[in-house]
Amino acid sequence: MREFYDTIAEVYTARFERHLEDAPLERAMLAAFAEQVLEAGGGPVLEAGSGPGMVTAHLNSLGLHASGVDLSPEMVTISRARHPGLTFTAGSMTNLDLADGVLRGLVAWYSIIHIPPPARPEVFAEFRRVLAPGGLLLIAFQVGSHPLLVHAPASDLALEFNRIMPDDISAELSSAGFLPEARLVRAPHQQEKVPQAVMLARRI
Repeated sequence: MREFYDTIAEVYTARFERHLEDAPLERAMLAAFAEQVLEAGGGPVLEAGSGPGMVTAHLNSLGLHASGVDLSPEMVTISRARHPGLTFTAGSMTNLDLADGVLRGLVAWYSIIHIPPPARPEVFAEFRRVLAPGGLLLIAFQVGSHPLLVHAPASDLALEFNRIMPDDISAELSSAGFLPEARLVRAPHQQEKVPQAVMLARRI
């Protein structure tokens, strides 16, 4: 996965770095997440799988103290260049370099789609570990039951993108010690082929 995103980092950034501008429903979920974190007193927020950094930057524009971590060093380089006032580091969401309970919020924006389904409970357990009690988790993902194999342009590299049913995510979060509180599922727009989902959950 690291090599795949290192290879497509510039292409991915050019395609998606402005996607929130045409996504009012997703912005509403991010705003609700930010408002609740701030009402609880604020504190550090992490985007796990931050890519070129546009969601991390948006969270900061909403008043949060957000940083990003991404598996791809090339993505980290791009995010640092585009958002020089923010903190981005290279790392894995399966083993976050954070102490227990230090975060007030965590966002995984289309990043769990690369986690094999049997490994998702381990990832959700790691998210719970780094979140303080009552901390919020916001997850965005593509809806469906069959994965999509995507090939990198001008390369032999390919990566599986998992499409996930919202009820499955809700059940897995509940088992991992979260209380699912809200979900958004919208119809596909423009070049999207499947519905898109955003889910908000609270660490118990």
